[in-house]
Amino acid sequence: MKEYKMRRGETLEERIPDMEATVEAYFGSITDTVEYKDSDLYVVEEPDNPVFQRIVAGTVSYSGKKDRLGVEFEERDPTELGPDDLEAAGDAVDAKNDFLLEATGRDAKSRRDSMKRAVEDDAPDY
Repeated sequence: MKEYKMRRGETLEERIPDMEATVEAYFGSITDTVEYKDSDLYVVEEPDNPVFQRIVAGTVSYSGKKDRLGVEFEERDPTELGPDDLEAAGDAVDAKNDFLLEATGRDAKSRRDSMKRAVEDDAPDY
């Protein structure tokens, strides 16, 4: 599960007031919920895009801190996909990036840079 922070001064609730409807709009019907760090995240067992096998997404709440977006994209093995499904791969990448941009206000490059900084901050000093 990856967790994403919002841009400075913004909250997830301001960016996506209805997480359930947003997840359904991007990925398909929600079939279940799963608990993660005392928060219920939405599960899409059969996403609209055939590249995805399963998607878990939702708000991860922290007391005293801003909420974060929790997301896990399970993708099918490319060798299992037919030619038509492979054409949907570009749409899958777009859906993923558009969802993350709407939720966090950060594009792919700034999300990568943020993840790198988080890893560097966790690295032990030798």
